[in-house]
Amino acid sequence: MALDFNKMGGLIPAIIQDAQTKNVLMLGFMNQEAYDKTLETNKVTFFSRTKNRLWTKGETSGNFLNVVSIEEDCDHDTLLIKVNPIGPVCPTGAATCFNDNNSYGVQFLSFLQDYIDKRHEEMPEGSYTTSLFKSGLNRIAQKVGEEALETVIEATNGTKGRLVYEAADMLYHLIVLLSEKGLRIEDLTEALYLRHNKKKEDYDKNCGL
Repeated sequence: MALDFNKMGGLIPAIIQDAQTKNVLMLGFMNQEAYDKTLETNKVTFFSRTKNRLWTKGETSGNFLNVVSIEEDCDHDTLLIKVNPIGPVCPTGAATCFNDNNSYGVQFLSFLQDYIDKRHEEMPEGSYTTSLFKSGLNRIAQKVGEEALETVIEATNGTKGRLVYEAADMLYHLIVLLSEKGLRIEDLTEALYLRHNKKKEDYDKNCGL
C-alpha cells in the first residue's frame, strides 16, 4: 500500500533510529519528493518546513544519515528509518536531538553476537573466535567454566576493575557457546523476562521443558 501523505497536508513524520544502538536520533518530516530522494540516494532527505525546501541531513556539515532500512507503520502515515549516522545528529553537536549520548548500552550484546555469528559463518584465519569454534563444543563450554571461575575469584578476592574484566570475558565466551548451539543472547533475555513476569507455563513451553 502507498504511503498516505494526505493526512498532514502532504507530509509524513519520519522517526530516525540508529541501526546499531537502537536509539532514536531525531524526528523529521518528508513529502513525496523527499521520500523518493531518500530512496534514490540512500541518505535521509527531509522537507524543511522552515526553509520550505528539500533538506538532505548533512548537506552542509557532512553528518549524513546513511539509510539501512525503511519501515512504515500500520496506518502507512509514519516512517521508521534505521540509519548509520556520520557524526553528531543535532545541530548543537549532540549525538541525538534528545540530548542522549547514543551509546550502545546492553544493545551491544546483540551487536556482539551478530559479529560472533559472522565469525562462525566465515571462520576467518587468525581470529581467536574462529579458533574457539574450531576447538569444538566441549572446549568452548570448558572456557565458559574457566572464565566463570576467574570471575568468582575476582568477586571474592579481587578488585572491582578485575571483576568487570573477567565477567566480560565470561560473557563473551558464553555468547560464543550460544552461537555454537544455534542460540541467541535474546533467548536468555526472553527467559529472564518470562521468569520476571512469573509466566512459568510460557517459560517451560518456550524453553522446551
